[in-house]
Amino acid sequence: MTRNRVRLSGGTGWQTDFRRRTTGRAPRSAMEIATVRRTLNHTLTELKRAIDRHSVAAAADLYALAWQQAAGAPPSETRQQRALLQSYKEILASRRWQEAERLQASSVPPAVTSRPGLSVAAPSRPTSAGRTEKRKPAWSSQQQDRPGKPLFPRTRTAAQPTPITVTAKQPSRPGQPVLLDTAQLYEIATGLRPLLEETAKAGATTSWPLIRKRLPGLPRLHPDDESVILWLVDEDRQKGEPLLAALVTTGNRQMHPRFPVIAEHLGLPCGTNTTQQRTAWSYEVLKVHQHWRHHRR
Repeated sequence: MTRNRVRLSGGTGWQTDFRRRTTGRAPRSAMEIATVRRTLNHTLTELKRAIDRHSVAAAADLYALAWQQAAGAPPSETRQQRALLQSYKEILASRRWQEAERLQASSVPPAVTSRPGLSVAAPSRPTSAGRTEKRKPAWSSQQQDRPGKPLFPRTRTAAQPTPITVTAKQPSRPGQPVLLDTAQLYEIATGLRPLLEETAKAGATTSWPLIRKRLPGLPRLHPDDESVILWLVDEDRQKGEPLLAALVTTGNRQMHPRFPVIAEHLGLPCGTNTTQQRTAWSYEVLKVHQHWRHHRR
């Protein structure tokens, strides 16, 4: 029985990494959090302007940058900003925006290329006899970017529909999904919380396969990332709210084997043996259903 439980929970290796990626991080001071919010608000203002101008490339870059900045503070400290980002995400994923993206991509003039050994010279102007015309050096548009250049170049191809890309990190086992960076985890957790709230109001539970059906754009996640995302969801809860992570179960609607560790790092001890943990989990599910059944925003 013990051996089977260890296999399901993934052993202790993931718990060490889980602590490092969540509660093991250095706490932010009030000044640092205020700086994150101020910088994030500025980026959101620029993102709104880019959307109003239908600047597809700039909007995609600003959207990704905003999530990276939001990941610099606990989710509970950037609740309003992340809600605004969710509304912008709907705009960037809309059919109208994708049509604007295609139009901008088709309107970009093709780059002028030259064959090796041939150069394109500008038309020469008549010069005075005996004098050689001094030419100003011509700057090539094909120069490589150098450190210190602006974040958004003047000319670039249209952005991809999904602004944030997957960071290539090696999985712990062959065939497992790659680990996502912190900004992506914050984005997924922000979109997952409303879904779990709806599940709680319905008095039901869910699982990761069902979550992927409800959120079609959600990729298959590494189990460690799933745990961090659930921690982020409940880190964003109001004081006194029960843990929505309790609603994510295994396929047979039983307690997820990683719930006790997640709950412990959210301030809810679940005991040391299986019976105590299942009792604590069942009671938490009951509290979640009762809380959200009568909850009004």
